Amino acid sequence: MITVNPDGKIMVRRCLVTLRPFRLFVLGIGFFSLCFLMTSLGGQLSARRPGDSPFTIRTEVLGGPESRGVLRRMSELLELMAKRVDALARLENGSEPHRAAGHGRLAVDRFPPGAGLMERIQAIAQNVSDIAAKVDQILRHSLVLHSKVSEGRRDQCEAPSDPKFPDCSGKVEWMRARWTSDPCYAFFGVDGTECSFLIYLSEVEWFCPPLPWRNQTAAQMAPKPLPKVQAVFRSNLSHLLELMGSGKESLIFMKKRTKRLTAQWALAAQRLARKLGSVWRDQKQILVHIGFLTEESGDVFSPRVLKGGPLGEMVQWADILATLYVLGHGLRITVSLKELQSNLGVPPGRGNCPLTMPLPFDLIYTDYHGLQQMKQHMGLSFKKYRCRIRVIDTFGTEPAYNHEEYATLHGYRTNWGYWNLNPKQFMTMFPHTPDNSFMGFVSEELNETEKQLIKGGKASNMAVVYGKEASIWKLQGKEKFLGILNKYMEIHGTVYYESQRPPEVPAFVKNHGLLPQPEFQQLLRKAKLFIGFGFPYEGPAPLEAIANGCVFLQSRFSPPHSSLNHEFFRGKPTSREVFSQHPYAENFIGKPHVWTVDYNNSEEFEAAIKAIMRTQVDPYLPYEYTCEGMLERIHAYIQHQDFCAASRPAPAAARAPPSPFVLAPNATHLEWAQNASLAPGAWPPAQSLRAWLAAAGRACTDACLDHGLICEPSFFPFLNSQDAFQKLQVPCDSTESEMNHLYPAFAQPGRECFLQKEPLLFSCAGSSTKYHRLCPCRDFRKGQVALCRDCL
Repeated sequence: MITVNPDGKIMVRRCLVTLRPFRLFVLGIGFFSLCFLMTSLGGQLSARRPGDSPFTIRTEVLGGPESRGVLRRMSELLELMAKRVDALARLENGSEPHRAAGHGRLAVDRFPPGAGLMERIQAIAQNVSDIAAKVDQILRHSLVLHSKVSEGRRDQCEAPSDPKFPDCSGKVEWMRARWTSDPCYAFFGVDGTECSFLIYLSEVEWFCPPLPWRNQTAAQMAPKPLPKVQAVFRSNLSHLLELMGSGKESLIFMKKRTKRLTAQWALAAQRLARKLGSVWRDQKQILVHIGFLTEESGDVFSPRVLKGGPLGEMVQWADILATLYVLGHGLRITVSLKELQSNLGVPPGRGNCPLTMPLPFDLIYTDYHGLQQMKQHMGLSFKKYRCRIRVIDTFGTEPAYNHEEYATLHGYRTNWGYWNLNPKQFMTMFPHTPDNSFMGFVSEELNETEKQLIKGGKASNMAVVYGKEASIWKLQGKEKFLGILNKYMEIHGTVYYESQRPPEVPAFVKNHGLLPQPEFQQLLRKAKLFIGFGFPYEGPAPLEAIANGCVFLQSRFSPPHSSLNHEFFRGKPTSREVFSQHPYAENFIGKPHVWTVDYNNSEEFEAAIKAIMRTQVDPYLPYEYTCEGMLERIHAYIQHQDFCAASRPAPAAARAPPSPFVLAPNATHLEWAQNASLAPGAWPPAQSLRAWLAAAGRACTDACLDHGLICEPSFFPFLNSQDAFQKLQVPCDSTESEMNHLYPAFAQPGRECFLQKEPLLFSCAGSSTKYHRLCPCRDFRKGQVALCRDCL
């Protein structure tokens, strides 16, 4: 029995205060030891691969020197811990009689018989010692097992000599020397052993054959494709605005534009839905990575949004996002490298390894900056998936600059080319390069009421200058033609300034400063004339002015501007010659909406001003720059363009099948024969093809336009045969197949015919006085030059 007295009560309380923290401390040590052991076995020793359990132990890695050292150190640590806990227990046993003198039965009454505190402490110490023994047993077993496995597989982990995998041995040699150069190799299980090299090179990459002793089930089971889902038009863009994010002035500008055009997008979707009827549209999963807005690329545009900087790229990207979303596709938007890596599944490291998972996107829309970022971080997966990429490319990329080997050998290599993509994967702002796809943008479309209000509110003597940055007003000789214009019209400017009027702007110009887009639109609706100074090239503003009832006046360039004579175009992957500030407006719209004159000829300039003042024009917007036109065009691309299908080699002369063409009745060109079978899978449909032999020195782009047609590079393979020349009655004394972006072509002096050897070099662009080029042309829909009449 326990004698109860005030002093005893005090003694019991003191004893409990003394013992509880110590018991908790010892129990904590035991629990921590168990957790440490399990996590060490599960994490450090498993050399995990993606998808492995946290507690998977791979024997080929477990026996490695580093893993054995970890186990030994763990065993020693546990033994030392056991000795220290045992010493603490003995110390507690020795001090207990003194603390509880006269109250020796206290512990017996508070704990079951035979299970005193000292015994519990000793039991924990014994358990820790047992764990140490277990670890040592596992260690010895793993060493024996690893030794046997190594002996059994030594012959199986040598680089095989398989003609189907000619690069295997070389890749193994590279891995031996460089596998530590990028942490991504260790992430995929490479540990410096021959087996790990071969496993990686056969299962993660594809340079070596599968190892026969490996479980091939997982490697052979490709993920099943998801069931096809029909895309449904969307009219509510609120979720798109959320996807676009915030924080950058460029994104704020894009969101404002999208919100302002919401009603027009919804109406356009209804119209296109009626036009397509019950046509099935596959819903695609699409990643949009705007590379030029990432911090890694410098993002030079965002800080200039509010200072009059160029907005054309942001206008186009805002409309691309709206188009893809309204068409009903799944959309993911990234404007940072970190977001891009996360969405692609980039493994940790320096970008030398493939992605950790199959690409979850059917299409990727990006720009040249984003393309470079993907190449740096996707490893071999970039080559595998690059056929899904679409590159937004304002000024275009011609095939001669796109083909890396050819560009390097023939002087076409630039900082922006040599990607070896199908040239149609590059998407331009205007339809100036038929080798590429025309993406475009939209301008606000007016209804009939608005058009009538604009016509009634026009000031016949008001001009607005195209140029928001003061640097554009530094044009030499501007005082001369602006002085002439000032005699007839009141000149308005929208030049950005902070506190003082820009000195570059003449005093007779009424400068409004940088205007928000709605206010700028109102200014255009009052003005009669929108005048350009020759720069910027091919922006959206002239189309907006024409859509608001203005006449656009621009300068004619003589000689034409190109990469050969103008700094702005130098280094761009195109040899295109630009004859005016806005070639699309000049060639596809023209008078009375667009006037192109020589600003250095005062008489011509003044005559144009007088004629424009007498001319009445209605607001005009080409269909391809309406919301419906852009939806129609991008819908056709998404549903029909497939660059991942195995590209057909350019047929050689000896084995080319007879061409399905007949000579036209007037004997000037070839047409698709009515009794010829249609080419399966061909888009645009092959029956729209017309083939002409161009004059010497004439590019196919121009030769087709001469006949009111568009050059269509996807039809080149049909013409790349000796039979096509024979049908056109071209005398070929010899026929050769070579790599040249001007082929197929006929050389007059030697009566030689040349066929194209490299499909990526089929090109509408390019000319030489030596060759008559064989050109594939097609018809096009009214107001939609990118699509043939039967393309929908």
